[in-house]
Amino acid sequence: MTVSGKVANGIGQPVRRKEDFRLLIGRGSFGDDLVLPGLSHAVFIRSPYAHAWIVAVDKRAALAAPGVLAVLIGADYSAAGLGPIPHNPGLSAPPDVQARPRRGPPIATRHYPLPADKVRFVGEPVALVVAETIAAAKDAAELLEINYEPMPAVVRAMDAVAPDAPILWDGLRDNVCIDIEVGDASATAAAFAGAAHVVRLETWAQRVTGVPMEPRTNVAEYDVASGRYTIHTGSGRGVAKVRIDLAQILCVPTEQVRCVCGDMGGNFGTRNLFYPEYALLAWAARLVGRPVKWTCERSESFLSDWQGRDLTVEAELALDEQGNFLAVRGSNLSNLGGHAVAFGPLQKGLGLMSSVYRIPVGYFRGRGAVTNTVSTTPYRSSGRPEAIFVVERLVDLAADRLGLDPAALRRQNLIPPAAQPYANPLGITYDSGDYPAAMNTALDLADWAGFPARRAQAQRRGKLRGIGVANYVEVTSGAPRERTEITVLPEGKVELVIGTMASGQGHETSFAQLVTEWLGVPFDSITYVAHDTDRVSAGGGSHSGRSMKLAATIIGQATDDIIDTGRKIASFLFEAGEADISFEDGRFRIAGTDRELGIFEVAAAAATSSDLPQALQGPLAAASDQTLPVASFPYGTQICEVEIDAETGAVEIVGYSAVDDVGRAVNPMILHGQTHGGIAQGVGQALLEHSHYDRETGQLLAASFMDYAMPRADTFPTIKTALSEVPSPTNRLGARSGGEGGTTPALAAVINAIVDALAELGVRHIEMPATPERVWRAIRAARAGAAG
Repeated sequence: MTVSGKVANGIGQPVRRKEDFRLLIGRGSFGDDLVLPGLSHAVFIRSPYAHAWIVAVDKRAALAAPGVLAVLIGADYSAAGLGPIPHNPGLSAPPDVQARPRRGPPIATRHYPLPADKVRFVGEPVALVVAETIAAAKDAAELLEINYEPMPAVVRAMDAVAPDAPILWDGLRDNVCIDIEVGDASATAAAFAGAAHVVRLETWAQRVTGVPMEPRTNVAEYDVASGRYTIHTGSGRGVAKVRIDLAQILCVPTEQVRCVCGDMGGNFGTRNLFYPEYALLAWAARLVGRPVKWTCERSESFLSDWQGRDLTVEAELALDEQGNFLAVRGSNLSNLGGHAVAFGPLQKGLGLMSSVYRIPVGYFRGRGAVTNTVSTTPYRSSGRPEAIFVVERLVDLAADRLGLDPAALRRQNLIPPAAQPYANPLGITYDSGDYPAAMNTALDLADWAGFPARRAQAQRRGKLRGIGVANYVEVTSGAPRERTEITVLPEGKVELVIGTMASGQGHETSFAQLVTEWLGVPFDSITYVAHDTDRVSAGGGSHSGRSMKLAATIIGQATDDIIDTGRKIASFLFEAGEADISFEDGRFRIAGTDRELGIFEVAAAAATSSDLPQALQGPLAAASDQTLPVASFPYGTQICEVEIDAETGAVEIVGYSAVDDVGRAVNPMILHGQTHGGIAQGVGQALLEHSHYDRETGQLLAASFMDYAMPRADTFPTIKTALSEVPSPTNRLGARSGGEGGTTPALAAVINAIVDALAELGVRHIEMPATPERVWRAIRAARAGAAG
């Protein structure tokens, strides 16, 4: 069972993902693969207006169309007495930063799956047609007559907080749903008053969306005899939480709802909150007496998937004469969309606005405003990429102002390892870490010292070359409760039931590595169960880098309990003292003898032997259900190198290096893959992606891949990645997180590199996405300014 002193396929081994073979040969089971007897099909009619009253709906022609089983509208939903979606977007408890309210508690808007009175964004569902076939449902949808009374729309948060902005929700005095603050305003003001240098940045981290490979697909069914609903859905929220929310909306006991999830073709946060379609399909299935299926089309996905980012920031950094950071302050304004669904990105970002640097004092205000757009929710690395982008741009602006090397200025101000745990000025205490070592490794990986020669070579080819560095830290918290049940079966299998959900992260592999390490059982003997509430009673899903941290804790406890029980059984079978029984490599032994039993033999005895004490009879199993409100803090450094064609503005990434401290790497291969994917998403936002709404009409102008640009394989050079492993003290394994760090600093690394390339022309900042047109215009403006 051991390889070079390590458990084969255990912790730290680059084990190939066991789920990949099944997926590669077409044996995956995704939402659209499910076909149930008597299946009917649903089509949603969505608002063409960003803001309008629903005056009247005439569904007679649609109901009379061939094959139509039901036409449902908001008035029907209200008459059925069904509830709103329980988003519960309040502020998170510790360990997340505890912000102070400036004007009362946050406001949660009521979100009904089908509105009866008003629509608040283009794409909001207003009706549902169920028919025998998808074609019949689409034909009938065109016959539905809906009369709207359009109203003024507002799509940018800055416009929404203006005094004359149209108010989206009756009963509210304005569009601001949350107004909070962190840090010490007076101490920060004093530090700025005495500063030798102050740099300022006003920026907007634009709105993007997750664009998972598999659009959302749901199938709902209702069993008349039992009164039980079943929803088949690909949700990163976790089946247990979807079940609870759906039961609340349908006003039935939780036991009357089952949630099942198959394979999931991507998530990135876009699937982590409850969608209106879940409830509407379950309701429709009961009404028509047949299973109902809805498959989201790509343009519909752009219109209706939860979106992310969209943060407007004003920030300042104060420094002394020697370049030491003195204070940071600013204001973050989050665009919440049509419904206040989540405040988490705003809250998490506020806590990290000082990043990995020694900054004695700081103060930030955070607001969130509703607008006539799709709601924003946590998107990969919720709130942290925007925060790190701002901090790292400020540092580069300061380096430019003082004439210092950007890496040297950062090194001068990094929090040293000896200062850990470190309380930052905004209310977060980092657990541990060696930030200088991570940055130095990245600088070596990228050959920072050799950049001047590469720049000179690029100049001879007529290209502008730049290099950018960005450090980061993030907080992994999320839902604190997780549960596992582990059963050792006599036939040589181990069943692992856990409530966290995989959407491509490799849980089936990495969680099995934990069990292999601690129980000493073959890797291939472990069966992973996480997708059915008939088996999974609790769990928080996959978000905020929580999965491995919590899984290691509860799987570790459950395996400890199994070993303790197995030792008792073995001592009875051996007729030896329990203290004399050791456990190693999956076998119980009497110390100093050759007498031993394998763990599966012990499981068989527990299942079949009536001679054992009653308490030891039955399955060899254990459960661990824990609530662990503790955080860990992944960190690292990325360095991007670009070349720019000054005549076209085209940006080419010619070098990319990343170092991530994950605490403990369970599967380094999976972690490197996560970093690559995260970098791609961050680079996508920096260079290409934008969920662009027309500022006057509220129409989404990026509702297809013709308009919403995505990074491709040829966008990237070979990405160099390295892992650092400074254990976190907050959990048994020392794990931090490895799923989001790739994205967190990427925005800043890319833009810093582009600005560095353009600095000789006088460009000091460029907004995202840094498209060729935007870069070309910046070059033209800089040259015109120089000529003037």
